Amino acid sequence: MRSNNRQPDSLRPISIERGVQYQADGSVLIRMGNTHVICGVSVEEKVPPFLKDSGQGWITAEYGMLPCATNGRYRRETKGQSGRTMEIQRLIGRSLRMMVDLTAIGERTLRVDCDVLNADGGTRTASITGGALAVRDALQKLVAAGRLETLPPIMPVAAISAGILQGEALLDLDYSEDSSAETDANFVMAGDGRWIEIQASAEGQPFADAAYLAMAGYARKGIEELFLLWRDKA
Repeated sequence: MRSNNRQPDSLRPISIERGVQYQADGSVLIRMGNTHVICGVSVEEKVPPFLKDSGQGWITAEYGMLPCATNGRYRRETKGQSGRTMEIQRLIGRSLRMMVDLTAIGERTLRVDCDVLNADGGTRTASITGGALAVRDALQKLVAAGRLETLPPIMPVAAISAGILQGEALLDLDYSEDSSAETDANFVMAGDGRWIEIQASAEGQPFADAAYLAMAGYARKGIEELFLLWRDKA
């Protein structure tokens, strides 16, 4: 029996809260089951050195886990980030850069901080989904403040996990499922249905084409549901 009596292709209960950090240029608290992530955007009127005088902006991300987010205190990364943390924040940054033509935002950087308040699986995918909504809000705020002349076209982006547990494909794994899965995967999709990134790895034994296709089908269904959050302006 899955948590919340879910079917194999069902998402956990989802909610978002906007504007939770009033001093940020955009912020969203996303809750997916017991995974809660706050995504805040800071706009900097500069770009990394490799983009200076290019006319192009940049979107980058930082990811962190608060000490009491896990079962047992998660140690602060005060002496340098772990390889896992760096890999996750690079994934978030790559995904969010697909949202907009970076030449349309001018030479400024949108820095997206994703901090996990509570971790129960799927923190990286929740960070992407919440971070994308926060980026949209930050771009709209730039236009409203007159710092950006017009709002560029924005491509919705969302992400979800999937896996194979005891031979069965499952969508949106919580920690108990993820920690026991034979196959673990993360899917990132653009609003037009194209894939941005797919990460899939076998934990116990190799997986067949049919298993991969089942996960991908569930992921597409789940992400299409997540895109409904883009209609919520509360």
